[in-house]
Amino acid sequence: MINKKVTNVTEACKGATDGMTFMLGGFGLSGIPENAITELVRLNVKDVTCISNNAGVDDFGLGLLLQKKQIKKMISSYVGENAEFERQMLSGELDVELIPQGTLAQRARAAQSGIPAFYTPAGYGTEVAEGKESREFNGKMHILEHAFKADFAFVKAWKGDEAGNLIFKGTARNFNPNMCGAATITVAEVEELLPVGSLDPNEIHIPGIFVQRIFQGENYEKRIEQRTVRQKS
Repeated sequence: MINKKVTNVTEACKGATDGMTFMLGGFGLSGIPENAITELVRLNVKDVTCISNNAGVDDFGLGLLLQKKQIKKMISSYVGENAEFERQMLSGELDVELIPQGTLAQRARAAQSGIPAFYTPAGYGTEVAEGKESREFNGKMHILEHAFKADFAFVKAWKGDEAGNLIFKGTARNFNPNMCGAATITVAEVEELLPVGSLDPNEIHIPGIFVQRIFQGENYEKRIEQRTVRQKS
């Protein structure tokens, strides 16, 4: 029986070093790999490139790596909730590649599927298309986008088994599934780690073939980025 389980986050992140490219799942603060991010901060890896929809907030998520100047380049879609991200980008301290969210998802999915590149209409005629090959399909212009190349993909799931099969819950099923198998090593942290055979095969979102290491996460904060409540009447 194949067993992908590792003892803890330290073992799961073994091999993560300076200068690498990391993919990190999550949308805002929903479904981010909290344990893996904390470990990367502890390891103090430097000059890394991070591929993620956004960079968390100033004191949580990838914002923690930004605080310590561990990130050299961010490839993302949204920067609006992180003042330190904005400051580093505008000052030139941080290299930033902004791409449409759909393109980010598809570049991860292409890497997952072994597809080297694809054409998309998103971004044509904008700065996104600068320096990229373009081609017309069915009367509409498209630009060529390449699949991501990453050393590690860090994802967070609700449930998983020791073979690496994963089930995501709610909004956490965002970029996480696309990033599984899209890097040389995929590390999955889960809220509940179960023996093989415990998950209903019909409910599995990502098969274990896309995961190399899996561990039981702990102490999840699950912060809410923007809390909106109704005023008392």
